[in-house]
Amino acid sequence: MNAHTYATARRPNYPLLVCRLLVGLLFIFSGLIKANDPVGFGYKLEEYFEVFHLTVFSDYAVAIAILLCALEIILGAFLLLGFAGRLVAWGLLLLIFFFSFLTFYSAYFEVVKSCGCFGDAIPLTPWQSFGKDVFLFILILVIFIYRKQIKPITNSLAVQMVLGSLIVIVSFGAGIYTYNYLPVIDFLPYKEGNNLPEQMHVPEGAPADEYQIQYDLKHKQSGEEKTVTDKVYMDEKIWEDDQWEIIGEPESKLIKKGFSAPIQDLRITDAGGETDFNDEILANPYYNLLVVAYDLTETNLDALAKINATALNASEQYNVRTVLLTASSATQVDELDKHLKLFMEPFYADAIPLKSTVRSNPGVLLMKDGTVVKKWHYHTFPQFENLAKDYFSKEN
Repeated sequence: MNAHTYATARRPNYPLLVCRLLVGLLFIFSGLIKANDPVGFGYKLEEYFEVFHLTVFSDYAVAIAILLCALEIILGAFLLLGFAGRLVAWGLLLLIFFFSFLTFYSAYFEVVKSCGCFGDAIPLTPWQSFGKDVFLFILILVIFIYRKQIKPITNSLAVQMVLGSLIVIVSFGAGIYTYNYLPVIDFLPYKEGNNLPEQMHVPEGAPADEYQIQYDLKHKQSGEEKTVTDKVYMDEKIWEDDQWEIIGEPESKLIKKGFSAPIQDLRITDAGGETDFNDEILANPYYNLLVVAYDLTETNLDALAKINATALNASEQYNVRTVLLTASSATQVDELDKHLKLFMEPFYADAIPLKSTVRSNPGVLLMKDGTVVKKWHYHTFPQFENLAKDYFSKEN
């Protein structure tokens, strides 16, 4: 090998290095941000299962979510470290084909409004998600073409095995941990520190949605057809020319999104569904507990029994009100009452906002004056003595 050939062979492939860096970091970030909330990602997967008539997988949505998150993290980390270069390149290519198909299908047919690519941390529209996947596809294509040039950072097989095993353990462990102990970072409007009545309120003077009306017009004599906005229609006084007629109904198109309250769909009612109890329950000025069990058929009954006992002690010793929020029927609540002798007041709300309230079934929110003071997964809900010591006994 002459000097020129040797230098060429040793010269770094900068396009490959840049693509590896961008794709690796983005896949790790995407995997971690979704692993932070695998239950929420599982809800998104259930939407896709319904669209493709694959509801048989709905019961395994969270497990599949944890698996996909771990796969993204593993592929991204292995790509950066150069481990199993050819296999990783194939995995990335297949995965980006899969994601691109989903985001394009969602965008074109408008079946899923948000892909969940970066969880609730960075909401993307389907078209934005598809654009992101196209960009990634180009980068991954470069990686795939030069996959034979991907070399590990160390030639020691033992080191590769240890690092690889740690990455796999951390990748799966992240999703399993947050599934059992709530997200590490809560990106939802029900997070600790938020005042829920404020999250449901649109401030005075906040910008409203702006719409543009479009008219389909046809000229009676020439047969010419055109589409104009309401502004053009009025500015050019087309309405004065009786030769132009409007075809069909005017179309209203959103051109600028205004302010939207972060919480829009939570409405707490009694069993009849008529009376709105939002203000009474959410704006309680004293410490109170909101127990969320959106589906009583799938809730953990042992955990509910423990919470129910706490509700009794809190009521008797500190006059703390405990409310059970569920999307289940009044009949199911009555059956639960017979089983546990409820000391929680049952109220009802739609399942969708309840699923966002706390990623646990059941889960508990400690509220005071409308503010979420603390949230617990049922695995971490404290003993009554600790609740009393840390919160109730300090009530003024």
